[in-house]
Amino acid sequence: MASLEMSRIRAGVWEGVVTAEGSQPPQLEVVHLERVLPGLEITATEDGRWQLRQPIPPEVLGDGVQTLVLRAGDAVLGDVAILAGQALDEDLRAEIALLRAELDLLKAAFRRHCAETVKASSD
Repeated sequence: MASLEMSRIRAGVWEGVVTAEGSQPPQLEVVHLERVLPGLEITATEDGRWQLRQPIPPEVLGDGVQTLVLRAGDAVLGDVAILAGQALDEDLRAEIALLRAELDLLKAAFRRHCAETVKASSD
């Protein structure tokens, strides 16, 4: 079974290193919204390791979150999310507000737990 060891985006290209058994490169594809993207390059670097390069087409980019998925058959080896646009700002602000509210709840519960523990140990 193949696995994605490392990935990054650099100069509009998703790069990664895949390891797999055997001397033949694994059958891979990069998918966006159930469409296979053209241009995936697979280059052997050493036994069982392949360098991947997938140019990110401009039509993939748009407001919101766009996810590219690396697949070997039905198995998902990895993915990369690209976030962009003004709509994203509102989503992130809402998410941060929810995280702050959850953190406040956790702090209150932790303080209550500490107070109860101190009270119980002094009795």
